[in-house]
Amino acid sequence: MALIALIDLPSVDLPSITVGTLSEAQLFAVGVLLAWLAGIRVYLTVFGVGIAGLMGWIDLPEALQATESPWVLGVSGVLALAEFFADKIPGVDSGWDLLNTVLRVPVGAFLAAAAMSPDGSLGPGVLATGAGVALTSHFLKSSTRAILNTSPEPVTNLTASAGEDVMTVGALALAFSHPWIALVLVVTLTVTFALFVWWIWRKLARGARRLLNPQPAAENPPLEPPR
Repeated sequence: MALIALIDLPSVDLPSITVGTLSEAQLFAVGVLLAWLAGIRVYLTVFGVGIAGLMGWIDLPEALQATESPWVLGVSGVLALAEFFADKIPGVDSGWDLLNTVLRVPVGAFLAAAAMSPDGSLGPGVLATGAGVALTSHFLKSSTRAILNTSPEPVTNLTASAGEDVMTVGALALAFSHPWIALVLVVTLTVTFALFVWWIWRKLARGARRLLNPQPAAENPPLEPPR
């Protein structure tokens, strides 16, 4: 509750987004998007959804209204702040990813199921879908960071972490107003960056192997004497 009291936001006349106006396809996109973001920034995702519901910017589905709880907002806000710093330290970020595997996947499953079920029922099918999506994005994030940590300089790691922060906040801002656009942008950016880092790593690894194991130059065959 103390954390909520510190957020002294001015009164802004923003149109509230009602979940009841979204189609089933849009709700599916919202659920997949939240699960994907949970695999990357689980605490920031929960905190952002809860704040949006608490401030009246979004009329959250019944099951997602649990994120508006002062306890949920307080804990997720503190952990989001801790993750903000831990995720920018090479080596520490990989350890943080490993520890949070047990949270990102089930929370992603819950967020997806809660968004796809306006009546509050969390079916096993949507839970499994959310878990699979969160696990996929978590794997891409953690494996990409593990590759970046092989570099001795911290700039790439810091840049990647800041990019994930911006992407998560931007996607949450678009989640309920333009869910398909947000989903396509987030998945495309995540996969593209992961593939780019993997490609760079392969190039560097191939160059390192050539330096460590140089191939002997082929000997020129002896010239035959003229006849």
